[in-house]
Amino acid sequence: MSTLVKPHGGGELKPLLLEGQALKSELTRAGSLPQVKLTSRESGDVVMMGIGGFTPLDGFMTHADWQGVCDSYKMANGLFWPIPVTLSTDKATADSIKEGQDVALVDGDSGEIMATMKVTEKYAIDKAHECMQVYKTTDIEHPGVKMVMEQGDINLAGPIKVLSQGDFAEKYGKLFLTPAQTRKLFEEKGWSTIAAFQTRNPMHRSHEYLAKIAIEICDGVLIHSLLGNLKPGDIAADVRAKAIDVLCKNYFVDNTVVQAGYPLDMRYAGPREALLHALFRQNYGCSHLIVGRDHAGVGDYYGPFDAHHIFDEIPSGSLETQPLKIDWTFWCNKCEGMASMKTCPHGAEDRLLLSGTKLRKALSEGSEVPDHFSRPEVLEVLRAYYGSLKDDEKVEVKLSGHSAK
Repeated sequence: MSTLVKPHGGGELKPLLLEGQALKSELTRAGSLPQVKLTSRESGDVVMMGIGGFTPLDGFMTHADWQGVCDSYKMANGLFWPIPVTLSTDKATADSIKEGQDVALVDGDSGEIMATMKVTEKYAIDKAHECMQVYKTTDIEHPGVKMVMEQGDINLAGPIKVLSQGDFAEKYGKLFLTPAQTRKLFEEKGWSTIAAFQTRNPMHRSHEYLAKIAIEICDGVLIHSLLGNLKPGDIAADVRAKAIDVLCKNYFVDNTVVQAGYPLDMRYAGPREALLHALFRQNYGCSHLIVGRDHAGVGDYYGPFDAHHIFDEIPSGSLETQPLKIDWTFWCNKCEGMASMKTCPHGAEDRLLLSGTKLRKALSEGSEVPDHFSRPEVLEVLRAYYGSLKDDEKVEVKLSGHSAK
């Protein structure tokens, strides 16, 4: 009997990726079906459903699901879900498809057939309503709002059969682990309590401290990096992975950390995205999610601890995976070490506040990084990366730095 948390919904993992002869047959059939192009975000959602990360979803959400998720965190069947998982297209394409018809879902960049879907419903949504409910703003400068407002006018709902994992396994190798693989790995290690550390950045000293707090109370930590699309200026996943790897090898006890990646794009939905992060980490086998300052935030759209509070606002029993809420962390010169607002009695003049934005800005400008900001081995990896960038890429990093956390 597994001692890990159960997948979301209380059942078994539900990967939708076909295998063997079923995959070959469906790929052949898909070649003759009408095609619907997927955005990068939608392709990532398809891959996530394929590997079981979005268990127990069986496809893209209906209008009733969309409404319930936006307004009350639950799908039409009562299942807790914090952010709509929808597929959109333009009106002309939607008009050419009949309800009950099968279509092929094609990645908009590569042209690869990612899945087939039986279209059970076509519907329009109030995009501004989704943005206000999920992102708490309709400001088009917010990258998540921009994504929603630019999507097609008609949503298509229905169950899918997943035919591809995209190029994630090819690009990232052993870093790309499925929920079944992480669960198997945790069980082999004898772990039953695992804290997930969500990151889209290399880890500075504050991140390291958060992970080590979790290790004190859990069997281990899953450092779980986003492998999908980011904002301009964010650091590429392979560089991030290399920096995290040298950190783990030099500053963590053996057999306390697993590094892996997952295939989604960032939505930058702040508190709502923290809930989604906890939900799919439950599917990966994690009992806890580390939630620090401004989790999954961007700019100043959310308060620094809104992602803490939202876990207290959702219905009781919504998730097995629980938040590990940690206060603002920093280096304190008087404490002579890492500390938090709960443990350090000293003033702001003694504290070095750490952030990924500040680190990216210093590195992109070739400035000195303050002592105790990041480990030297990590800085060596990052300096090599920034040194390899072209001048226009460095400008892009600088311009993006002011708005990203």
